[in-house]
Amino acid sequence: MRFDQIKTIGILGGGVMGGGIAQTAASYGYRAIVIDVSEELCETSRDTLINGRYGLKRGVERGKITWSQYETAVANLEFGTDPTLLKDVELLIEAVPEILELKQRILGEMDSIVRPDAIFSSNTSGYVIADVARNVSEARKPLFIGMHWFSPAPVMRGVELVVMPETSEETYEAVAGVAERLHHEVIRVNDAPGRYGFIANRIWGQAYEEARRIFEEGIATREAIDRAMKLGYGWPAGPFEGVEGFTRGWQ
Repeated sequence: MRFDQIKTIGILGGGVMGGGIAQTAASYGYRAIVIDVSEELCETSRDTLINGRYGLKRGVERGKITWSQYETAVANLEFGTDPTLLKDVELLIEAVPEILELKQRILGEMDSIVRPDAIFSSNTSGYVIADVARNVSEARKPLFIGMHWFSPAPVMRGVELVVMPETSEETYEAVAGVAERLHHEVIRVNDAPGRYGFIANRIWGQAYEEARRIFEEGIATREAIDRAMKLGYGWPAGPFEGVEGFTRGWQ
């Protein structure tokens, strides 16, 4: 699958990350189909990416996009609960909850549904990509890559592309091309068995653990620690604010 052949992107999971990825893809001309487990979750995702803090309407209000771009993005979005809606996508992005067995099971099921030449990717925050890809066919392995976005996806501009030994260079180039069209910058990472977190999350995880220790030792409040990192190092959110945003969304 080449970059210029990718027209439709399927997203498994419409939560904080999946919804943000879909919004970004739709904003830059891709048809984006989001699959979730209930109509209620689909409606919640739709509402968030249209009306949320980093949603499309706020983008118009802040002058980031025009009303015409807003209308185009909304028209490019589709939500549903039937996985077969993704059977013809050229790129599949898995963004379900961070449970390895869940990712493995769902991707294995999708392997028999989605066209055989489609690229599969996982937005896992740090699981070994070879482990995530365990249940897909051997024929799909060269088409499998990690695609770790940062939160909130429409705002943060980095994407870690994690390549397994089986991942083909054509797959990497195609997904890198998509990321660049979405105005994101690519960081290439080699899959590392036995490790969790790729680059940024391994470093951030250590910083968070130290922040937690500082709080538990009574040296400073959570709020003071967050302020110190924002004022002293220019972090957009402190370590405790970051955990809240990553897991529950940016309000």
